[in-house]
Amino acid sequence: MADKYLSYDRSAGRIKEKEAVTQSSGAGDAYKIVALGSDGKLHSSLLPAGMMENTINLPAYEDLSAGDFVNIFDDSGTAKVRKADASSNKPAHGYVLSSAAAGDNVTVHFDGHNTQLTGLTPGTYYFLSDTTPGGVTDTPPSTSGCIAQRLGVAINSTTIDVEIEDPIELA
Repeated sequence: MADKYLSYDRSAGRIKEKEAVTQSSGAGDAYKIVALGSDGKLHSSLLPAGMMENTINLPAYEDLSAGDFVNIFDDSGTAKVRKADASSNKPAHGYVLSSAAAGDNVTVHFDGHNTQLTGLTPGTYYFLSDTTPGGVTDTPPSTSGCIAQRLGVAINSTTIDVEIEDPIELA
């Protein structure tokens, strides 16, 4: 529940208690007082156009776990996401912060912080794994036929600051 404030209602001639908005439904919310959401952040509906997160919702081709790096591909004319995999030339295009079952829609993030990982070393660059689909490794794959793709740098033991680079096909 957002904080409340007192406002003078001119039409009623009295003071009324109102609650700050945590989400905007458009022009009808113009000039209202804004509050942070339960996560301590502004909701994307309160931000100007172009300032929202860089995400897209797509159907999952397979079961995905929170933190997986994912590959977007064409499945018979429909864009879907699957686990990225350096061993089978499925480069990472983004990552997911929540689990999804095959067929469910999932939000794919393209930048920002992947906060759903474990065992990371701060300051270390991480690469797409060639042994764990959707996973990361602190050493780039070196096997012929794999791809080497840097995903970003760990900023703590659970978070990568994501800056996905182009994959390099290994000979």
